[in-house]
Amino acid sequence: MFDKNKVKRTKEQYPKGAEIELISMNDSYAVPSGTHGVVDFVDDIGTIHVNWETGSSLGLIPDEDKFIVIKEVDKNNVEETIKI
Repeated sequence: MFDKNKVKRTKEQYPKGAEIELISMNDSYAVPSGTHGVVDFVDDIGTIHVNWETGSSLGLIPDEDKFIVIKEVDKNNVEETIKI
C-alpha cells in the first residue's frame, strides 16, 4: 500500500521538466546508467515517469531506483503553466 503523503512529496520534489540522471535501475528493461531524462509526471502511486534521451519512457520507483536531479524546475513557472 502506498502513502498518500509520500506521493504528494514526490510530486512536489520531481515536477514536470526536472532533468535527472540515472545511476541504477532494478529492471530488465532499464536504460543504461548515466542516461539523462526529463520528468513527464508522477502518477498517483508515486512512480516518476521520465522521457529518457534513449527514447524510452520507463518510470522510476523512488525507493528502488537510484538517480540524481541535474536541473531543477522553477516551481513558480510550473504553477503558472498548470493554471492556463
